[in-house]
Amino acid sequence: MASAEFTEEEQGRYDRQIRLWGIEAQQRMRNATILVARLRGTATETIKNIVLAGIGKLILVDEDNVAEEDLGAGFFFRDDDVGKKRVEAAKARIESLNPLVTVETVPTFSALDDQTFESTVNGVDLVCISDWDRDGLIRMNDLCRRTNKPFYSGGTYGLLGYIFCDLLDHDFISPDRSVLKDNQKSVKLRASYPSLRDALEHRWSALTKRQTKELNPASVFAILALWQFQSDHKRLPDGPRDTTELQTIADCVVSKADVNKQVLTTIPRTLIESVAMTAPHEFSPVCAIVGGMLAQDILKTLAAREPPIANFLTFDGNTGGATVCRMSMS
Repeated sequence: MASAEFTEEEQGRYDRQIRLWGIEAQQRMRNATILVARLRGTATETIKNIVLAGIGKLILVDEDNVAEEDLGAGFFFRDDDVGKKRVEAAKARIESLNPLVTVETVPTFSALDDQTFESTVNGVDLVCISDWDRDGLIRMNDLCRRTNKPFYSGGTYGLLGYIFCDLLDHDFISPDRSVLKDNQKSVKLRASYPSLRDALEHRWSALTKRQTKELNPASVFAILALWQFQSDHKRLPDGPRDTTELQTIADCVVSKADVNKQVLTTIPRTLIESVAMTAPHEFSPVCAIVGGMLAQDILKTLAAREPPIANFLTFDGNTGGATVCRMSMS
């Protein structure tokens, strides 16, 4: 299929992208099968964008039913979908975005268990797990590495959001910025990505004060603290009763990571209080931004054009800014 000519319908639908990325890049997207797990707000936005861009096949995994709170950020759902399986409620609406994309649904999370995960991703080109706990992400990322599958994860916690990717050894084409713009040519580059397990061992001690500040470390460590809290309690923090413990965890994570003490020794109390209150909830604008960036990066990886995220992005809705931290990457 890689060498097959584009149909007239495909040429019309993807004309702008073909002119932007080229035929080969569009073919790579058309031939790609993407697995997306958990259909919440972030994944909703991601799916919309990758389906419109013309991937070949989407495999959607989710066993949960549509709840009333899903109706805010989940624009594939309607009021009368409440109580139905998310994947069943969304399938026809996803297909209507682009009839050229095959949509397959798996209405059970057991497809992500250790025993069946390898068979689940056997025919997949890329895995994207959204709004999942840290320990589950580590497990699935390790299994993806064993089967040589690129791995993305992303999600939101109230006003905060993140994207992590492990693209193994990723080759891509990028302009050679070492020469003058008038003489610039494209060169083939390779980036080697660590697993999430290794990325979480990242130490910040090599960064200068200025470099540390530019990464907005408070938002990074707020998310890492949320992950640790969730690992300890099997739930997200939920209000003022959890603020003190979340603060303690966050400050401990900061200390362990050897962050420049002139920049950060403690997460601001106001941020911790905000996170403790809002972490379990979804805000449509934050989901749209994080899900849009996640989709853009997945497409960039499939097209092998320009460097993808390297490798941990955080978005802070309090400031409207996003930063990328190279966690355990050279």
